[in-house]
Amino acid sequence: MSQPLLDVSGLTRRFGGLVAVSDVTFQVAAGEIAGLIGPNGAGKTTLFNMLAGSMAPSGGRITFNGADCTALPAQQMARLGVARTFQITSLFPGLSTFDNIVAASYRTGRTGWGHALVGARTYRQEERKAAERARDILAFVDLDRHADVLADELSYGEQRRLEIAIALAAEPTLLLLDEPAAGMNPEEGQRLVAMIRQIRDRGVTVLLVEHHMRVVMSVCHRVIVIDHGVKIAEGAPEAIARHPEVIRVYLGREVVGA
Repeated sequence: MSQPLLDVSGLTRRFGGLVAVSDVTFQVAAGEIAGLIGPNGAGKTTLFNMLAGSMAPSGGRITFNGADCTALPAQQMARLGVARTFQITSLFPGLSTFDNIVAASYRTGRTGWGHALVGARTYRQEERKAAERARDILAFVDLDRHADVLADELSYGEQRRLEIAIALAAEPTLLLLDEPAAGMNPEEGQRLVAMIRQIRDRGVTVLLVEHHMRVVMSVCHRVIVIDHGVKIAEGAPEAIARHPEVIRVYLGREVVGA
């Protein structure tokens, strides 16, 4: 990768005497689907929080699209093109599916409430653009039939798809998916794999944290493995599946003959 989209170098996060992430380095190329895996408590979500700007690193550097954005907050990261989902859905339960997506579009809008109060043309243009994009995204995630349904009336799998739709509303260049298959049945997991590929085909690079190894092995070009905040392996899914240290971490024993 001559110019990676995301370049993480020596990233570290300390909580007092606890080191949650320690000196983690990796790159993600534009157009890639990369996976980040590890056992519970490995530091995956902490790493995601730093990449998304919701938590400041204690050390190291984050470079996105050639710019150092290590200390930027989440709102500025979103404007640069980084969007994320969460392990637990963060929806507006009292809003319709459509309105959830429209509301997310305003996170990267250029006009403010002042423009809205005076009915400025630029604000009206953004409103039309947000509505058009919401309809497009609803169709993309196969929720267009549920546009007027309240978010909390959707099934769990539909809520997970809405969470992804909300992230896409910010028009990201890089999408961070935090355990998108959590709670999904096998059929929903297969639909998720197809959706992630389609997201990549729309020009969005994807980095996902996931415990469902079938999803990881099906969709990722490359997998990064961390344990106790330290990167222990990186490579193609097939190589990671045979990696002795990865097997030891997940199975809790040494690999016979390793």
